[in-house]
Amino acid sequence: MAFQFRFPVRRAARPARAGHDAPPAAMRPEPLLGMALVTLTLCVTLKDWAPATGAGRAAALLVPVVVALLAWRLRGRRLGFVVVALLVTAALWAQGGDWTARVLAGFGSAAFIGAFFVALATLRSAAETSPAIRACGQYLAAQPPGRRYLALTLGGQAFSVLLNYGSIALLGSLSVASSEREPDPEIRFHRTRRMLLAIQRGFVSVLPWSPLSFSVAITGALLPGAPYKSTVLPAMVTGLIVAGTGWAMDQIFKPKLSRTPVRHAPEGGPKAVLPLVLLLALLGLPVWLLHVAFEVRVVGAVLLVVPLLALGWVLLQEGPRGALARAGRYTARELPRYRPELTLLMMAGYIGTAGAGLLAPHVAEFAPLIEALPGPLILGLLVWFIPVTGQVGMNPILAVTLLFPLLPSPEAMGVSPVALFIAITAGWAISGITSPFTATTLLTGNFAGKSALHVGLKWNGAYALVTGVLLTLWAVGFGLWS
Repeated sequence: MAFQFRFPVRRAARPARAGHDAPPAAMRPEPLLGMALVTLTLCVTLKDWAPATGAGRAAALLVPVVVALLAWRLRGRRLGFVVVALLVTAALWAQGGDWTARVLAGFGSAAFIGAFFVALATLRSAAETSPAIRACGQYLAAQPPGRRYLALTLGGQAFSVLLNYGSIALLGSLSVASSEREPDPEIRFHRTRRMLLAIQRGFVSVLPWSPLSFSVAITGALLPGAPYKSTVLPAMVTGLIVAGTGWAMDQIFKPKLSRTPVRHAPEGGPKAVLPLVLLLALLGLPVWLLHVAFEVRVVGAVLLVVPLLALGWVLLQEGPRGALARAGRYTARELPRYRPELTLLMMAGYIGTAGAGLLAPHVAEFAPLIEALPGPLILGLLVWFIPVTGQVGMNPILAVTLLFPLLPSPEAMGVSPVALFIAITAGWAISGITSPFTATTLLTGNFAGKSALHVGLKWNGAYALVTGVLLTLWAVGFGLWS
């Protein structure tokens, strides 16, 4: 289940050639699809802020319309996910019982994932045209070797909160461009490799705690007994282990070079990172205050704050008239370009949630065996479940949504919901660094000129084993303590 998020870059329009005035089908505006996705996002947002309106059910019922519009121009493997979803639905119908409840639950999961993606994409759209963001990335990529890895890891974390997978695309391109100035191929290779790994590991280190990451959003939605305010601090410890282990191993296993590289002073200065710090504050503070003050889920706060912040950012860049035009382009052109990613993610959520109903009768006999296992052992196994399934092509969203309904309750397993959250998100982070089917390894491999399998297992294999052991000890220890 390979998928790759694109970080769109605006290019100057080329003049149309004679006889080719009409744009290609892939580039034509699709306002109907865009409006359907925006409407879906509004309904999912209202579900948290005004549940009495029935917006949640409206969002679920809107999913078949959105999926039909997404599938209209899909071909090949991406369309296969829709076919599998239809087969799962048919199997649930044939199974009988309350099959519509399972289908609606699957629709609800798909609606949430689609809305969350659309909301995050608004921030990426605003960031891609910001000179301050690019200047900050250039400053981080140009740091001297003594602090370059740490700078890119910390910068990758900050950019990941704002741009999600776009952070790897942006910082990766800037890092490769910076390395190209080095004429020695040996030094250039090692510099590029270390910079890309710092960015990738910085990205996955935010997955366990960032309220804008899919791992937090989906795992938190499955565990209502683990609110964000209870998980954020232990999840940050997970992120610290992921990032700190990467930095430590980079320092310990520095490559031995045949000659000393030439040092280049970084362009700009520390003030280049100030806009990024300000944006993080403008994002994080309102999300936290809304989450705490109104007791709304953190994802509900994200769905409200992120598009408003993106709109304000575009207003500062282009003014009211330009912002209105950008909103139209975003709806009609940019959102439809994410058709493959949206289809895969939404269908993974649907297949996992609805498909669990097909597996439940067959695994029910094993429930007593699972409950008999010690809670800490279950936590340790969960840390490795997602990375292992990721090696055979299972998307983390599908793995978690398929597994979770089959597990006994946290109380029955003898662990706290927060401990279960820590174990699952830790495994999600390891999968993001090792699976050859995730966007992180695909993007990193593209910049390095290596396969995703090479990046995931050869470049990150030893790191993943060390980090996985540390995270297992952390998840088990936290489970025993909590």
